[in-house]
Amino acid sequence: MKRVRSTAAVIATVALLLAGCGGSDGTSDSKTFEFWSFANINQKADVDVYTKAHPDVRVKVTEVGSTTETAQALTAALAGGKVPDLVLIQADDLPKFMQSPDNFVDLTTLGAGDIKGNYLDWVMAQSTTKDGKIVGVPTDVGGLAVAYRTDLFKAAGLPTDRDEVTKLWPTWDEFINVGKQYVQKTGKPFVDNTPTSVFFQAVNQGSQRYYTADRKLDYDNEQVKAAFDVTLKAFGAGISAKQGSFSSGWTAAMKKGDYAVVCSPSWMLSQMKTNAPETNGKWDIATIPGGSGNWGGSFLAIPKRAKNAKAAWNYISEMQSPKGQLDHFLMQGSLPTTPSVYTDPQLVGRTDPFFSNAPIGKIYTQSVVGIKPFYFGPQDGPVGTEFLNTLTSVEQGKVDPANAWNTALTNVKNAVRE
Repeated sequence: MKRVRSTAAVIATVALLLAGCGGSDGTSDSKTFEFWSFANINQKADVDVYTKAHPDVRVKVTEVGSTTETAQALTAALAGGKVPDLVLIQADDLPKFMQSPDNFVDLTTLGAGDIKGNYLDWVMAQSTTKDGKIVGVPTDVGGLAVAYRTDLFKAAGLPTDRDEVTKLWPTWDEFINVGKQYVQKTGKPFVDNTPTSVFFQAVNQGSQRYYTADRKLDYDNEQVKAAFDVTLKAFGAGISAKQGSFSSGWTAAMKKGDYAVVCSPSWMLSQMKTNAPETNGKWDIATIPGGSGNWGGSFLAIPKRAKNAKAAWNYISEMQSPKGQLDHFLMQGSLPTTPSVYTDPQLVGRTDPFFSNAPIGKIYTQSVVGIKPFYFGPQDGPVGTEFLNTLTSVEQGKVDPANAWNTALTNVKNAVRE
């Protein structure tokens, strides 16, 4: 998740990176490269695996900061002429870099055209230009599912078996109905919040989000409106604990069992384990209403002026191969983008004791196989943020639900200035 730091701190970080990157130590041999990554996702573990297999290779890993701070640092580096050899870019930040693909090495010149079929086509489409240039190779995706407390479900008289729970909510309307039953039985909220656990899941399940297929901005469309409306319906049903995702209140309420459900992308599982270790074994995982969807993912790219592009590409091609992504999943839990491993016994059989030994590999990969692809555009981030902020304001009592859609459209229009 994104960490908030002061503007001065971000500027200072960027300045240090610009001063220190681009082979400033005088080396430019093909077996040395610099890698910019996000903080707190432990890319160093992958680098350690790679350098143990290739002891003659040296990799300097810089954990820049949050995903946003990494994107800011890269933007400054591209403008300033000094760049890393390899950089990790969050999927939500990629579209703005895709506007200037010439800032990056076309990876087809290094062999990406030969391996692009290894990856989910809708993911590769995000980093491929209209004329076929490949800017980045995907490292992971964020399939969707629902984490639920088995003990709290049992106390409410609801089934606890994950297959039976999945049958309770094939649609979001039925998810809301289950929530109402839970509240009636227990007097407690059902879901952590509706903006993140409902809207950010539902809006990522359609065939269009904020852009048309021909890449035109169109956030006022039926699919976004449907996701927005079902979120308002969930809020109106009184099932929300109104705890904003990743806030201190969200963590405290999770520990205390003040809500029973979190609609959780695959990457959120590790945060739940870190934030509420005392709930170990009390959770399980069921299929998301609607059956499929994705929120999250990242790409590895090589800036055009990288001094050691070949060394960086060697790293990408090995560590992001189907085997490399499977190994990374088994080691750290990041969901592969390579469907050839989705039937691998190691992935299918992967369970997590924190979540009642749920087969997380199987559940989450099934959620990304059935996705209807949509175009990610340069304004996706600001648009999504404004929709989320408006719905959060509804939960906080600051915006009337009856006026929420028009308020959101106004806020989005002001944010994107289009």
